[in-house]
Amino acid sequence: MNGNNVGDSSNPQLRIRSIDRNSVDFVLSNTQLSVANSLRRTMIAEVPTMAIDLVQFIDNTSVLADEFLAHRLGLVPLVSHNVDKFKYTRDCTCAEYCKDCSVEFTLHVKCTEPGTRVVYSTELISSNKDVVPVTEGDDKGVILLKLRKGQEINLHCVAKKGVAKEHAKWSPCAAVGFEYDPHNNLRHLDYWYEKSIKDEWPLSKNAEEETENDPDAPFDYKAEPTTFYFNVETVGSLDPQAVVLKATRVLQEKLGALQLALDEDQNTDANANMDDAEPWV
Repeated sequence: MNGNNVGDSSNPQLRIRSIDRNSVDFVLSNTQLSVANSLRRTMIAEVPTMAIDLVQFIDNTSVLADEFLAHRLGLVPLVSHNVDKFKYTRDCTCAEYCKDCSVEFTLHVKCTEPGTRVVYSTELISSNKDVVPVTEGDDKGVILLKLRKGQEINLHCVAKKGVAKEHAKWSPCAAVGFEYDPHNNLRHLDYWYEKSIKDEWPLSKNAEEETENDPDAPFDYKAEPTTFYFNVETVGSLDPQAVVLKATRVLQEKLGALQLALDEDQNTDANANMDDAEPWV
C-alpha cells in the first residue's frame, strides 16, 4: 500500500503483523498523525455495510416490545462482502425499496412445546443468499428473543446499505485499537500516578517496536509521530483487510473530490480576473 512507487521509502508504509478472520494488526509508518487518525475514523464510520433498517411486525406475543426487538434486529451483523453491488436508498429510483438497494428478511416462529424456545438470528430467511446473518462454524448466531409455549413472532425486515455516520449498526468494526509513541517520548500524555509511572502504566507490546529516549537528553519539542499501530477487530460483516482497503478508497475519493473542487475554484477565480482586466488596445 505504498502508492505507485512501491520501493520509495518516503511514501507511507504498511506492515501487517498478524491477521485472521476477524482482526488485523498492522503498523502504518512514514505518515502524519492526521492521516492515520483519518484512516481510523473512516474504518469505524464510513465503510458501508448492510444492516436491517425497517421492521414490520405482523404478530408479536413475546415479552419483548416491538421497538426493543426492532433495535436488536438492527444490530445483527450481516455478511456484506457484496455491499458494493447495492445502491444507497437515496440513490435508487424505486419508491421505497427494491432488490437493487435492499434485502428482505422474514421471521416466523411459534413455540408449541413446553419450555423455552430460543430464536436465533440464523432463523431469519433472506431473499439474497449473499446477505445473511454472520455466523462462525456451528454457531447459531445472535439470540434474538425467547418464547414460551403459545407465544409467536412473525415479522418482515428490510436491510439497507449505510454507514456508521448515520447509525452505529452499519459499522463493520467492533473496535479499532490505535496507538503511537508507546514510550511517550513526545510527552503527549500526562500520566496520573501515585508512586511509579512504569509500575502503574505498563507498556504495550508496541513498545518493542521503538526505543525509549534518554530522560536526561534535551527534549525535542518539534518532533512528530510517524509510526502508528492499529488493531482492527470486525463484527464479521467484512473481512478485516477489506475494511482497511475500503476505508483507504473512501479517503482517496474524498481527497479527489476536494482536489476537483479546489481546481474548479481556482479556474473560476482565474476567469474572473481575466474578465476584470483592461481590454487590449
